[in-house]
Amino acid sequence: MDVRTGLIVLFCLMGLTWAQPVKYIDCGSTTGKVIGVDINPCPNQPCQLHKGNSYTVNVTFTSNVDSDKSTAVVHGVVGGIPIPFSIPVPDGCRSGIQCPIKTGKTYNYQASLPVKTEYPSIKCVVEWELRDNGNEDLFCIKFPVQIVN
Repeated sequence: MDVRTGLIVLFCLMGLTWAQPVKYIDCGSTTGKVIGVDINPCPNQPCQLHKGNSYTVNVTFTSNVDSDKSTAVVHGVVGGIPIPFSIPVPDGCRSGIQCPIKTGKTYNYQASLPVKTEYPSIKCVVEWELRDNGNEDLFCIKFPVQIVN
């Protein structure tokens, strides 16, 4: 394969794997401010989450407080009812954030979102919170997804 063909293939593959900014709603970030959210891979919105796959959720935010710890709480909201959604590592300090969290600093939270094969094929809203020492939301975001086979 010549160099030009290799570069074209490389750029096409990079385009398929780059995370796309996700449209989200801030649902009550009381001790922080969300700067941006992306999910990888998510080429279209709402993000189609395929059963048996895992996705990377990235949230960039600025903290308005000092906090020694951070804990993620995730729900799938179906028909207005929040259903707990398990993630492998709920400790934000093990998810791209170097703790302790300091006021005025910007952080990039990164977490894995596994989609279990037993989940139903539905459209829902994911509500993702990262809580500080005082159980207040460093960020709270909502974004639509569709779970598919």
